Amino acid sequence: MDKYNNRETLKKSSFFSTFISTKENGKKTFSLRAYRYFSVILIHILFLLSYYVDIQILEGSISGSRILGFHLADPFLSLEVIFAHKQFPINLIIGSITILSFYFIFGGRAFCSWVCPYGIVSEIGEKINSKLIEKKIIKPRKITRKIRYFIWAFFLISSFFSAILVFEIFNVVGIFSRFIIYGFSFAFFWVVIVFLVEVFFYRRFWCACMCPLGTTYSLIASKISLTKISWNKDKCDHCGVCIDVCFVGDILELTKKNSLESKDKNKIKFNLSGIDCTMCGRCVDVCHHDALKFENKIKDII
Repeated sequence: MDKYNNRETLKKSSFFSTFISTKENGKKTFSLRAYRYFSVILIHILFLLSYYVDIQILEGSISGSRILGFHLADPFLSLEVIFAHKQFPINLIIGSITILSFYFIFGGRAFCSWVCPYGIVSEIGEKINSKLIEKKIIKPRKITRKIRYFIWAFFLISSFFSAILVFEIFNVVGIFSRFIIYGFSFAFFWVVIVFLVEVFFYRRFWCACMCPLGTTYSLIASKISLTKISWNKDKCDHCGVCIDVCFVGDILELTKKNSLESKDKNKIKFNLSGIDCTMCGRCVDVCHHDALKFENKIKDII
C-alpha cells in the first residue's frame, strides 16, 4: 500500500496489500491494520494456550476472562447479569471497571478493531460487498445506525423479564471467540448467516447496527477517552479517501463540518467527532498528507 502515490480506496486496494505501508521515503513497514490483526490473533493465541496448554496468561474468552489473575468482563454482559438476576456481582463489576479504564486511556471503541475477532471477518465481508457493488451485482444500502440503541435496550429489557442473558444466544462476537478457542458448535451457523447478510445486504451490518457491545463502549467510554484520532485541516486536501475506507465515514464528514463552525478560526487540529470511531486507524493508513493521526491527552495532563 503506497498512499503517497496512490489513492488507497476500499475498491482500489487489494486486501493483502493493506498490511504493508510504504513511507514517504520509500521504506516499507507494517500498517496499522497489520498491527490490529496481530493484536486480535495474539489475544486468541493466549486464550488457546490457556485452554490447551495451561499457560495462564489470558484465560477464558472475549465475554469474560482473567489476565494474570485480574478479572476482565464485557461491560454489556455485566449489565445483562444485573438486569437478569437483579444483583450486583462484585467480580463482574470490577472486571468491567478494569476494561472500561483501559479503553478510557487507549480509545473508547478500540475493542471493536483491536480485540474483537469478528471484526476481521466483517472486514473480509466488507471487501466482498464492495466488489459486488462495483460489479453491480448488488446495490449499496443505507440503514440508520440509531437502530442499535433500540437493539441495546431490547436485549437488556429482555434479560430483565426473562431472567436469562438473551443477547448471549445471538452474540456473534462471543460465539466466534468460543469457536476459535473451544471448537465447532451449531451456534457457529449464526455467525455464517450474519456474515452473508453483510456480504449481500449491508456492509458491516453487525458492527454498525446490531452489536450492543460496541454501543456500550460508544456510550460509556468513547466521549471521554484520552486517545483520539485528530484531523489537521491545513494538511487535508479533501480527497475523500479517508471517508471511503471508514465504515462510519460520516464521523469524518461531521468533523470537517464542525471545523468550519468553530469559533476559534486559528485552530487547525480537531478530534474526530462523534462516539462511533473504533480507532481502527484505516483513515490514518490511507491519508497521503498525514492529516490524520493518533493523539493521547495523557501528555497534556502530565
